[in-house]
Amino acid sequence: MDSSMQTTLLLNDKKIILSTVWVFVLMNMIYADILGMLKPGYIDNLNRLSQELSGEAVLVFSFLMEIPIVMILLSRILKRKANRLANLIAAPLSILWVVVPAFMTSLGSTPLSYVFFATVESLAMLFIAGYAYRWPVREDE
Repeated sequence: MDSSMQTTLLLNDKKIILSTVWVFVLMNMIYADILGMLKPGYIDNLNRLSQELSGEAVLVFSFLMEIPIVMILLSRILKRKANRLANLIAAPLSILWVVVPAFMTSLGSTPLSYVFFATVESLAMLFIAGYAYRWPVREDE
């Protein structure tokens, strides 16, 4: 196998791994939200919150939630340099999106299941950032 073919295979492996870990993160986010709905009083809190949130706030939340979704695709299609940069920006932003809400309420009222999922998601995104950071230049497309 020639070196350019090896480089292409290694590059695709990195892209597949990054994309797959983003899928893992997103699945954990979704499941954490589903389990959160089982918490007593969830519907009452949702009704109260829906009256307090502006359309702009919901748009910001939508944008933040879209980051892990779009990273599944971008990790597969972007070239090394743009891919690396996108992952190095998206992972910390998504970690903040996961961690900050837990601190906006008192930690005692944050469900342990949310803390568990937030920890798993954050560790996965730290892996993404580290993996992207260590992506060698020689594998550039």
